[in-house]
Amino acid sequence: MRWIYAWLMWLAQPLFRRKLRRRGQQEPGYLQAMDERFGHYGVAVPAHVGPTVWMHAVSLGETRAAAVLIAALRQRWPTMRLLLTHGTATGRAEGKKLLAAGDLQAWQPWDTPGAVQRFLAHFKPTIGVLMETEIWPNLVHTCKAQGMPLVLANARLSDKSLQQAQRLAWLARPAYAALTAVWAQTDADALRLRALGAPVRGVLGNLKFDAMPNADQLARGRAWRARQVRPVLMFASSREGEELALLKIFKQNRSPAQSWTAQTDTKKGAPDVQWLIVPRHPQRFDEVAALIQDQGFEVSRRSGWSDDGPPPHPDQGMASQVAKPCIWLGDSLAEMALYYALTDVALLGGSFAHLGGQNLIEAAACGCPVVMGPHTFNFADAAEQALEAGAALRVADLREGVTCAGALAADGARRLEIAHACGLFAQQHQGAADRLADAVCKQAMLA
Repeated sequence: MRWIYAWLMWLAQPLFRRKLRRRGQQEPGYLQAMDERFGHYGVAVPAHVGPTVWMHAVSLGETRAAAVLIAALRQRWPTMRLLLTHGTATGRAEGKKLLAAGDLQAWQPWDTPGAVQRFLAHFKPTIGVLMETEIWPNLVHTCKAQGMPLVLANARLSDKSLQQAQRLAWLARPAYAALTAVWAQTDADALRLRALGAPVRGVLGNLKFDAMPNADQLARGRAWRARQVRPVLMFASSREGEELALLKIFKQNRSPAQSWTAQTDTKKGAPDVQWLIVPRHPQRFDEVAALIQDQGFEVSRRSGWSDDGPPPHPDQGMASQVAKPCIWLGDSLAEMALYYALTDVALLGGSFAHLGGQNLIEAAACGCPVVMGPHTFNFADAAEQALEAGAALRVADLREGVTCAGALAADGARRLEIAHACGLFAQQHQGAADRLADAVCKQAMLA
């Protein structure tokens, strides 16, 4: 059955190339070194004394989590060479910041036997570390056949993903079972992974708790917040469909004789606040900017701000009663710490549509209270832990989320209480990086 899968993946290569070219029109990074995706490399790998640790972090979030594990591994293995692979342009751009002299970076090979074999023959890694969820059947099979240990670190598996994998058990179970070791984030993840035959060796926590927010961004964001006369509310990592739903709520709550930004009745809509929308995917920045304008609002984009931050809000008066309300758009990469520091309360993107939610750990580490919707199955354990710790609130839908966020922004004492709980919540779950680094080193020495 795996050979049927391999044949289908081989046939799909032209479609994959076409998808990369289309994506590259919006994000040029996808056009970089495209042949690497298929196991073709133009430059020989220099000789190296010491182990080559291959770490695969598919996208931006996994790459940031990998950073703390990489730092811990370098402490234990000073002679190691890092081979860092990715699947997205944002992950690759972030990964460049993690490279030291002699390190290597490439795209993850497309999951055909030929591409995987060429990848392994070219780089000759000592051990492979897959981050969180990245399981590819041919990749796992080939590593096992060649005797190269391949582990899944910081592993998570939602109920939805488990159900999907069980429907393809003929493909998923052999892939999970062929891994050398799996270290889960939580006990619940471990149970789900074992249900697919994965060799779970321990529950070591979530690396993302060990990722410290950028101190310079925090300082800048707080300085910008101090200049604002109104609370700032953010829709963090919003997904397609959610921005339009939010804008429609604003329009419905706006009286013809009153500016939306001047409303103070939280039962009817947003209080006197400034809204910031930060889309999850950078290729949608222009789309969301156009959407904001199409819905009758002005837009102020982060890319157009000066070093002093967002433009000042005009004084309340007759002019502001007729002016279009302005929404800020966070159209920059790798600045979430800045946005959280600028923000009083954040709505959690992906949780108000059936998308599973985004990760709220970075918000907690920045001390930003989070209001999340009903759909957090992608990060179910972290969401429940945050609720229990008093670091987040849950609402039934987006309209209630707007009301809740506005009320919290107006209640300074309650907001500070939740912000304090955020810090404690983040600190109490740290330590996964050291535990994982020890486990990876031990597994490599056993190989």
